Amino acid sequence: MSLITFTESGFYCEKADLYIDPWKPVKRALITHAHADHSRSGMNHYMAHLHSIPVMKHRLGDIDVQGVEYGETICVNGVNITFYPAGHVPGSAQIKLEHKSESWVIMGDYKLGSDGVSTPFEPVKCSHLVTESTFGLPIYNWEPQDEVMNTINKWWAENAASGVTSVMLGYAFGKAQRILANLDPSLGEIFVHGAIYHTNNALSEVGYKFPKTEYVTNETDKKRFRGAIILAPPSALGSTWIRKFKPFKVATASGWMALRGARRRRNVDKGFVLSDHADWTELNKAVTDSGAENIFVTHGYSNVFASWLKNKGLNAEVVKTAFEGELSEIGESTTAEPE
Repeated sequence: MSLITFTESGFYCEKADLYIDPWKPVKRALITHAHADHSRSGMNHYMAHLHSIPVMKHRLGDIDVQGVEYGETICVNGVNITFYPAGHVPGSAQIKLEHKSESWVIMGDYKLGSDGVSTPFEPVKCSHLVTESTFGLPIYNWEPQDEVMNTINKWWAENAASGVTSVMLGYAFGKAQRILANLDPSLGEIFVHGAIYHTNNALSEVGYKFPKTEYVTNETDKKRFRGAIILAPPSALGSTWIRKFKPFKVATASGWMALRGARRRRNVDKGFVLSDHADWTELNKAVTDSGAENIFVTHGYSNVFASWLKNKGLNAEVVKTAFEGELSEIGESTTAEPE
């Protein structure tokens, strides 16, 4: 019997009696990272990287969770379990399970390029690989982060010179911290939405530091918003909260901004292509570097990417999951497959 089986609750290791990123309540869960589609409530016991724990507790409450370091191996009933950096967000991990001659790596979400905040991705050898495919099409090829952030800082500076507030939308965990760490604070004040403020506080518990920001409250002098930049989650768009920043221009940072018309559909002034997921080149490199004989492709353009791998002579198949990748970040359909 295979070390990992695909069940209605998630990826299951019967030998160790635990699941990886389950989407239904189970007794024991290994968590690749603290995003809501991978780290869900209702598990009796969690195991995650140490840097994931404060965000998980902020979101899930007082959970029973065991922290693990990168490279640390824990043996459960003869199964060796090791967490390796995934580069996706702070604390994100690829989880390797080994028993006898069989080895599996569940990658969760990942990216190969360093963002200056998350621990950079490390390739891990295995015989069986589970990979995401959120951006599994050749049209997705990311520009270097420095170039994207220079463009974001230039946009902010231009707005500030016109006396306009810049509102930047990005997921409250991962994307917001990445943008914040690479903003130019000399351009003006930086304010954050409460969801980002509390996430930053959680990350500070395990040593993360970010440029000075201020939490937006009803008491904040609105005159200070002129020329400042406001970081907020995508849900703030169209809310009464965002109106206090008028006059403002709003932008969003997402891999989906590479699609023609995405900015217009999101009703924003500017779209920056910045993703915490692997692009087409990185997906292919990660699969090749793993040396895996069997590849299981999950959320995103899974059918397309699996077919591509098969055409290259690899043993690949699609596995359906409840993961969403970056789709929920901008309110797009949770099915990335073309009709």
